[in-house]
Amino acid sequence: MNEAGTYNTLSVLMPVRNEARTLHEIIRRVLQSPIDLDIELVCVDDGSTDGSGDILKQLASEHDNIKVIHHSAGKGKGAALRSAIEEMTGDIALVQDADLEYDPEDYPKLIGPILSGEADAVFGSRFITGRRRQVHRFWHAQANRVLTLLCNMLSDLSLTDMETCYKAVRAEVLRSVPLVSRRFEIEVEITMRLSRRNLRIYEVPISYHGRTAAEGKKIGFSDGLHAIWAILRFGLLDRR
Repeated sequence: MNEAGTYNTLSVLMPVRNEARTLHEIIRRVLQSPIDLDIELVCVDDGSTDGSGDILKQLASEHDNIKVIHHSAGKGKGAALRSAIEEMTGDIALVQDADLEYDPEDYPKLIGPILSGEADAVFGSRFITGRRRQVHRFWHAQANRVLTLLCNMLSDLSLTDMETCYKAVRAEVLRSVPLVSRRFEIEVEITMRLSRRNLRIYEVPISYHGRTAAEGKKIGFSDGLHAIWAILRFGLLDRR
């Protein structure tokens, strides 16, 4: 952000773990997203074994605005995001998964409230019905709602989708948050940390195209248990 208070660059933070099948397409969509800001794409290869690292290396050689960080072994989404945050240089940070579930066409909606000065952070909700949406698996949706409810109770927020990947945050704010999570509980930790900053947090509706476990979805029942523990940990015990 320059001295006039305008935003120049969006840092897209992309953890990558064995996503060779979708990498070319998702990165194409990110780089062609319809926003007026410059895009810095920070990809973290989290110990992939399917050639994802080689694809990222190739794409970085073709695009000056792609940075690639390699973890020698899989450390988890949280660890990958923390590495990306250390390397980002933009004014707004936005988390992007490396599959095709989330659509970069939604970037204007996500960063709009920050650009207008209304928000410090914006969550993209899969459950706000602002336009057509994919019908979710019933039990997956209910688990998400339970986790969001528990998180809201301890954070005093009224989110509809805490577990969403799409979180856009002013970069200077995100850099100052003391993140420690290594796995998917990073979603809980970011939410809890932001809730204590007295920040202006908005939600906007986003499109979502969920995939199945057979198609490569990595979140399972054990991750839900980790999320519950994270809600208790960051809501009651670790309140930095």
